[in-house]
Amino acid sequence: MSDPAAVLVAVLDDLRSESDELDQLVGELKPAGWSAPTPAPGWSIAHQIAHLAWTDAGSLLAVTDAGAFAAEIDKALASPHGFVDDGAEAGAALPPAELLARWREGRERLQQALREAPPGTRFPWYGPPMSAASMASARLMETWAHGQDVADALGAVRAPTARLRHIVRIGVRARDYAFSVHGLTPPAEPFRVELTAPDGELWADGPKDAAQRVSGPAHDFCLLVTQRAHRADLAVRAEGPDADRWLDIAQAFAGPAGPGREPKEA
Repeated sequence: MSDPAAVLVAVLDDLRSESDELDQLVGELKPAGWSAPTPAPGWSIAHQIAHLAWTDAGSLLAVTDAGAFAAEIDKALASPHGFVDDGAEAGAALPPAELLARWREGRERLQQALREAPPGTRFPWYGPPMSAASMASARLMETWAHGQDVADALGAVRAPTARLRHIVRIGVRARDYAFSVHGLTPPAEPFRVELTAPDGELWADGPKDAAQRVSGPAHDFCLLVTQRAHRADLAVRAEGPDADRWLDIAQAFAGPAGPGREPKEA
């Protein structure tokens, strides 16, 4: 698919589907259920949804008012380690029904703003400026990742879908960023990444003859780059020292490297 307008529509449709799937997990929760702890230390289910609502609001601001968003960047720079947690904490303090309504309304407003964005527009963000399609992909990645935290808290198992391809693309493109965040020089040569999609299709990126290679299930790769599972618990494999190092530090999100997850007990 090469038409930018068609690409944007497809990504936004997938974002809506991803959000709807998470909504099904939390939409009927009793008030007490929102307090259930998730794998993220100190974050309940309410914190997870509050974070998504908060980030949707920030994304909408970036799309509609770049000047006002610049002030948000200043806040983030002033408190790089507390900025995100503060936003989640404020939202989690709301009554669950109000928080749920805020998330639903905010994500729909963002959907509409991105669908109406002039072609070729790039919007400011905490990292490099993003196109509408890139912003939608980033929102899908975060929705899926925080949705995994919610699913884990509830003991729910989500079936992997073709929407993982958006997360794979971000994770692969963020290779050099992951090295840089850790103070490392990114490898000069491209890697070959071969991942098995949920339907068995092979998703491949990079030269076929690359010496540095990564392979495995796409679902496991997504869990790795969103830091929702420890590498030791996943079937993602590396060939070559640089590829091996990447799998230790990979991240698909902007900002400081997170602590990740501890390996499961044997």
